[in-house]
Amino acid sequence: MRIIRTSDDIDAGLAGLVMLDARLEHVIDRAGPVPLRRTDPGYRGLANIIVSQMVSKASAAAIWKRMEGSLGEISAAAVLALDDDNCRQFGLSRAKADTLRRVAAAAVAGEIDLDGICNIEAPAAIHELTAIKGVGRWTAEVYLLFCAGHPDVFPSGDVALQNAVGHAFGFELRPSAIEVDSLAASWSPWRSVAARLFWAYYAREMRRDALPVTP
Repeated sequence: MRIIRTSDDIDAGLAGLVMLDARLEHVIDRAGPVPLRRTDPGYRGLANIIVSQMVSKASAAAIWKRMEGSLGEISAAAVLALDDDNCRQFGLSRAKADTLRRVAAAAVAGEIDLDGICNIEAPAAIHELTAIKGVGRWTAEVYLLFCAGHPDVFPSGDVALQNAVGHAFGFELRPSAIEVDSLAASWSPWRSVAARLFWAYYAREMRRDALPVTP
């Protein structure tokens, strides 16, 4: 498994994608530079993704800033020490606070190794992550993509990616996650680079920043 670590890996992936699907050459031309956007694996990285779920990037950044201001280092142990009032003051919903705590408890108890999980194949890693209540497929896939550098993950449930794929390929309606999954299957083993490509396309062509994690 080739880990996506550098911009050279992105370039190799883009070249590979064009060989797999010639239509992507047009998408690459329109998208402009495709950023690497890597962040370290571990509890902090997964917590950042959980915080960013279902809220605007500005809202997620504000919540994260308040958490960092209070906790300093955002670690599993620090999050386990929070009470409900702390979480409300940060702006966390009850569901997100509960998910952050469950992941923290699993990490502290050794029930999940958030670093080690980066070195196994995506289906097994997703299965382990989503076994924790509140961690869905999107969260698991985004963790593998941005924190693990996994090369072959495409979060087809991401609305921005659905919109970008639909726009690039001329869909009248936004394609469903199932339709995007089917399209993305042909981009293996470079689906993670394809996801970065379509996020870049979305930012350039649809004038919106939709990346779900802040490095």
